[in-house]
Amino acid sequence: MPFSLQNKVCLITGASGIAAATAVLAAQAGARIFFAADVEEQCQALSNSLRGIGAESDFHTTNLSLPEEAATTVEKCLTRFGQIDALFNVAGMSGRRFGDGPVHECTDEGWRMTMDSNVTSTFLMCREVVRVMLERSPAENGQRGSILNMSSVLALSPESEYFATHAYAAGKGAIISLTISMAAYYAPMKIRVNAVAPGLTRTPMSARAQSNQAILDLMRTKQPLCEDLIEADDVAHAALFLLSDEARYITGQVLTIDAGWRVS
Repeated sequence: MPFSLQNKVCLITGASGIAAATAVLAAQAGARIFFAADVEEQCQALSNSLRGIGAESDFHTTNLSLPEEAATTVEKCLTRFGQIDALFNVAGMSGRRFGDGPVHECTDEGWRMTMDSNVTSTFLMCREVVRVMLERSPAENGQRGSILNMSSVLALSPESEYFATHAYAAGKGAIISLTISMAAYYAPMKIRVNAVAPGLTRTPMSARAQSNQAILDLMRTKQPLCEDLIEADDVAHAALFLLSDEARYITGQVLTIDAGWRVS
C-alpha cells in the first residue's frame, strides 16, 4: 500500500461505488472507517466487506442533506472513534429521474433534489467536521485534518449530447468553488481541502450509461486512456493519496481523474 492512513479516522459519505472502494483501500492502509449513506442494503454490504478484511468500522444510515442528520453522523463517529482525521464527501446522485436536464427543461424538483443530494450534503458535512477539527490540537504531522470533496469532470468539461444535466454540472461546479474557498480560509488553521473530479466511472450511479451502447462507443475516444468507463478503484487510489500525509502540503486543488476526457 503506497499511502498510509495508520490510526487515522476516515469519515466517508456514501456506501457504494467510489465511496466503498475508498473505504476498503483506506482500511487496508490502516484507517478506521466510519461511513454514512441513505441505503441500508449498501451500508450493510460495505460493513460486511470491511469486516471481512478485519477493518475497524461503523456506519450510520441517514439522509445527509438534513442538517440534524449531518450533525448526528459526526456525533456518532466521534462517539465510536473519538476523532476525525479525514472526511471524504462522496454521497450524491444524478437528478435525471427527478427532471434534471437542459436548463429550459429542468424541473424544480430536479434542481432541488440534485442540489440537496450533492451540494447541501457536502456543505453540511464540511461544516460539522471543520467545527470538530478546529477544536483539536494539530496532530504529529502539524495539521488538524484533511477534507476531500467529490466534483465531476462535467463541472469543467461539458458533454452536451448525453450528459446535458445542468443542475448536476452546476452543483459539481459549486463544490469546486466551495473547496477552493475553504482551502484558502482554513490553510492557516492547518486544515487541507481538495476535490476530485472523475470522468465517467463504473458505479451504480452510472448504470444508465453502462447500458447505453452509444455512450460506451463515445468513451473510446472521450476517455482514450481506458477506452471505457473508469474503475472506482482508480478514483479511490487518487482519493487515498489526497487524504494521506503524503499530500500534507497539497490544498485547494481539483484533481481530474478522467482518462483524458478534458483534453479529448
